[in-house]
Amino acid sequence: MYAERLQKLRAEMKKRGITCYLIPTADFHESEYVGDYFKAREYITGFTGSAGTAVVTPDEAGLWTDGRYFLQAEDQLKGHEFTLYRIGEEGVPTIPEFLRDHLSEGGVLGFDGRVINLEYYESLVSLADAKGAGIASGEDLTDLIWEDRPALSCRPVFALEEKYTGKSAAEKIGELRGIMREKGAKAHLLTSLPDIAWLLNLRGDDVAHSPVILSYLALSESECLWFVQEKALSPAVRDALASAGVGVRPYGSFYDYIASLPAGIPVLLDPGTVNSRIASSLPKDAKLIRGKNPTALLKAVKNPVEIENTRRAHLKDAVAVTKFMIWLKNNVGKIPMTEISAADRLEAFRRENEGFLELSFSTIAGYGPHGAIIHYGATPESNLSLAPEGLLLVDSGAHYLEGTTDITRTFALGPVTGRMRRDFTLVLIGHLNLASARFLHGAGGYNLDVLARLPLWEEGLDYKHGTGHGVGHILSVHEGPNAFRWKSVPGKAETVLEEGMITSDEPGYYLENEYGIRIESELLCRKAEKNEFGQFMRFENLTYVPIDLDAVEPSLLSFRDKERLNAYHAMVYEKVSPFLSDEEKGYLKHYTRAI
Repeated sequence: MYAERLQKLRAEMKKRGITCYLIPTADFHESEYVGDYFKAREYITGFTGSAGTAVVTPDEAGLWTDGRYFLQAEDQLKGHEFTLYRIGEEGVPTIPEFLRDHLSEGGVLGFDGRVINLEYYESLVSLADAKGAGIASGEDLTDLIWEDRPALSCRPVFALEEKYTGKSAAEKIGELRGIMREKGAKAHLLTSLPDIAWLLNLRGDDVAHSPVILSYLALSESECLWFVQEKALSPAVRDALASAGVGVRPYGSFYDYIASLPAGIPVLLDPGTVNSRIASSLPKDAKLIRGKNPTALLKAVKNPVEIENTRRAHLKDAVAVTKFMIWLKNNVGKIPMTEISAADRLEAFRRENEGFLELSFSTIAGYGPHGAIIHYGATPESNLSLAPEGLLLVDSGAHYLEGTTDITRTFALGPVTGRMRRDFTLVLIGHLNLASARFLHGAGGYNLDVLARLPLWEEGLDYKHGTGHGVGHILSVHEGPNAFRWKSVPGKAETVLEEGMITSDEPGYYLENEYGIRIESELLCRKAEKNEFGQFMRFENLTYVPIDLDAVEPSLLSFRDKERLNAYHAMVYEKVSPFLSDEEKGYLKHYTRAI
């Protein structure tokens, strides 16, 4: 099947003289996760992970992905022509390096310009120019061969009340116009779906597990125009838009609109999210004011109403996950249980909560060797039965009307080995180190990541993913610009951690073909004391779920480690126990026992 698709793609490339064709994981809005219509890379390669890029030449085909997906991609590409290129590994060429080797003078690099952002597009043009090659960005070749391609999603839109958002859409639009004036912009093009949803206080369901709406937005001093599939809008949503001064236009008319903008207009846009087709559709003499979308930082710093609602969401979620922990540890080995059925049971507990909307991502439930696949997704073919031994890694989360959650706990289902205990405890110490950090304002995640990795690094161990990411408010569970990472990203400035930012704390360790361990909670950045050295900052833990003490080796914990762990568990019991039955409280008391 995949060989036939690749053959058809190469035939279309040959017709157009294209010598290299690039297929990223992206939609028209540079979303992290994409709807079914946009899964072109998956259609061609068979790899289902959320991150990866395919490059096809007449003789070769490669897939580039990061460390979260090495094991999954290796498995899913078996029997396919695609070569797996492990990003960041020694001796592995980057995509630009591969293209330099395979693009010859007179060759042509092809891609759909609607799924390549302006920043990336310009780097590809420079690369092609240096090789004396051309660019073909006007067609989606995958669309020409994709039979029964899913339609663009057009799910109903709903409005969030101000008691959940803390600010009206009109207030947010006014604030954004103020920033435009400061930058000298007469128009602002906003194409990032979470940013648009945040700005308008609207949510939808056009991307799985991400309550966003396929749309574009154009803002000027005199008008705010939202380009959206109008059949998704109810009368109530139209009324909310009208009261905020927002006009509605058809989704497909955005390109015509921007082409009609006045000559020489200063346009504020984010070259990392605006696609290259949009940029090329602007008047030729438009003045581009480049920079991150102002909304990215505005929505990353949660206001007091959002913060209080988020605490409520986490408490609801903690009750569900704690009930799951009790069910899991008391029933494994007694009733039939698999990775999929365990994930379904956890979802059922969450659905009991008032205000539950949907999962914030597909639950990762990896038992034994599957826990070592960082972003594992169980299928009927891979679904392992759980036994009363070893480790089960469960990474999950939910959207509620009050906020978004993301939590990972690794559970001991019975006896675990000494090495499992050691590795679990090293991860735990790193997790506690970061959660307990105190630091001067001005620091970013790059400064703090080492706190989580150090216990592993001291043993010559590591994990191939970031330590933490920002979390949206009923939006993307992975939200920038705040993050914890030890490697700086070329071309990206480090983001200062501000009061109100929420970032995950999720160190891990993965032993291939054996087990995986990850412990994840969400941290709210808050101000601590201010003195002659400056403003100190700290974190408030928003996740109230026990860490499985049955996997801990107490002898590896310092007195301070034990203090921190015991204090965390005392808080968990205090917050969660009022919502449990007497029997459940007994189990929670045991799970949060002092050590």
